[in-house]
Amino acid sequence: MTAGPPVWLLDVDGVVNAFRGGWYAGPRVVQVYSEADAYDYRIRYEPRLVAAIRRVHEDGLAEVTWCSTWCSDAAALEDGLGLPRLPRAFGEPVPGDAACAAKLAAARRVIASGRRLVWTDDVEVAHHAGESAPWEADGRALLIGPNATRGLRPAHLRRIREFLGGAGG
Repeated sequence: MTAGPPVWLLDVDGVVNAFRGGWYAGPRVVQVYSEADAYDYRIRYEPRLVAAIRRVHEDGLAEVTWCSTWCSDAAALEDGLGLPRLPRAFGEPVPGDAACAAKLAAARRVIASGRRLVWTDDVEVAHHAGESAPWEADGRALLIGPNATRGLRPAHLRRIREFLGGAGG
């Protein structure tokens, strides 16, 4: 493994933004404008999840990196959620099948770099399980595909923290 913290590839829709994203109450809601889509989206999120993402990044436990169709609009998302500027896995708008390929390419780059990977995506983790399962089996990755209507939950965050703690963080 090379130097550097693990990389957390973080999807948005179905992971942070979830219809039933609240843990013990309804989710918080914010409107975020997408320049790529020329549309104002309603983002439903759990504030404690966003706070945990911020802590992981700011504490240097992982390099939290957007890996989402939101990458080109991530600044608006960060402003809406109160997050610091985070790296992006890609910069241009990437729709549909291109997003699927771009997300897998980002995961492959992390693994090829020798850094450990946390990949949270409600669709792509399962879609690419054939290729990515060996990464998890040998300890190079933690793969979490949450229920898209509920997003990441406290149990997922515990698994992430445990994995990152095992990385010397």
